[in-house]
Amino acid sequence: MVSDLAFHLASRGWHVGAITSRQRYDDAAARLPACESVDGVDIRRVWSSRFGRAFLPGRAIDYATFYASAFFAVHAEKDAVIVALTDPPLISVVAAIASRRLVNWVQDLFPEVANALGIRAPQFLRRVRDWSLRRARMNVALGERMARRIAGPVTVRHNWAGESLAPVARDPNAPFTVAYSGNLGRAHEFETMLAAMRALPDVRFVITGGGAQLDRVRAGAPANVEFQPYQPRERLSESLSAADVHLVTLQPALEGLIVPSKFYGILAVARAAIFIGARDGELATLIRENDCGFVIEPGDDDALAAAIRTLAADRGRAAEMGRRGRALYESRFAPAIALSDWERILTEASSD
Repeated sequence: MVSDLAFHLASRGWHVGAITSRQRYDDAAARLPACESVDGVDIRRVWSSRFGRAFLPGRAIDYATFYASAFFAVHAEKDAVIVALTDPPLISVVAAIASRRLVNWVQDLFPEVANALGIRAPQFLRRVRDWSLRRARMNVALGERMARRIAGPVTVRHNWAGESLAPVARDPNAPFTVAYSGNLGRAHEFETMLAAMRALPDVRFVITGGGAQLDRVRAGAPANVEFQPYQPRERLSESLSAADVHLVTLQPALEGLIVPSKFYGILAVARAAIFIGARDGELATLIRENDCGFVIEPGDDDALAAAIRTLAADRGRAAEMGRRGRALYESRFAPAIALSDWERILTEASSD
C-alpha cells in the first residue's frame, strides 16, 4: 500500500521520497542499496544494526539505531510532509520531533497492542505516543473504532488491496476450498479455526502465509490442511481466487487496535469472508451490513463448521456473497478511491 501511494503521487507530479531500512523483512542480511530511484520515487535506506527479527534484544537494538538514523533523515526534509507508519513502534514520536508537517498512518496502536497480547509496556509510552498524535497535522485511522482511540486530529481511511487484484473464475468442478491467506500473527485467533478443520475432514483447507504462529498452527492442523508460502503480488489474484471462502481472525481484545488488511483482498477477488472475532467489530459490522459472509465468535467452532457446511452445500450462495463483497470494495475501498482521498489529505497537510 505504501508503494501504491508513493508511485501514484509521483505519477501525479508530487516529489516523493521514502526513508526506510536497509534490511528486508524476511532477510536481515540482505544487501540493499543505500539510495535508488524507482518509478519516480527517491528511496533512501538509512543505516541500522542487523540483528533481525528472530532475536528480541537484537531487534530492539535494530529499532533504536533505525530511530536515530531516521530522525536525521527526516529532519533534513524541512519543508516536506512526512507520512509516518507505525512499524517500528513509536516512529511517530521520532517524526514529530523531527518535522512540523506530520501525517501518521496508524496501522496499529502501540503500546495498547502489546498490552492486549500480555506484554507489559510502561504507561509513559502511551503518553509520548499521544503527544506525537496531537502534534500531527492529521492521523489516518483504519476504522471508526480505531479513530475513537486516537488523540489529536483524525480521519478514517480504510486500507485497500492492490490495483491489479481482480476475481479469477473458479472451476466449478474443483473441490470446495476454504482458505486463510496472510500473516499468522500473535493478534490472530486460530483455535476456533483448527477445531473446525478437525470437524470437517472432507473439506479442503489451504493456509497461505507465515508468521509467529505458523509452527503452532501447522502442528495442530489435521491432514486436510495444505500449507503454502506467501505468494508474490503478481499471483495474488490467482492465489486468492483459488478458494471459495476465506477466513479472517482477530482476537477481540485487539478490536480498535488492528484492522486485518487481508479482508480487502478477499473483497477484491469476490470471495465470501468468514470473520472469527468480536461480533461488534469493524469487519464484523461490514460483513453483516453487506451480507458478504459470516461472523463467528471465537471458541464457537460448531458455528464455524456449520457456516462452512452451508456454503459448501450451496456454492451459489457463496458466490453471491462474494459478488456483494466485490460491490462493497468497488464503492468504498478500491485503490482509486483510497489514493484520491490520500492525495486530498496530503494536500491539506502541506498548506501553511
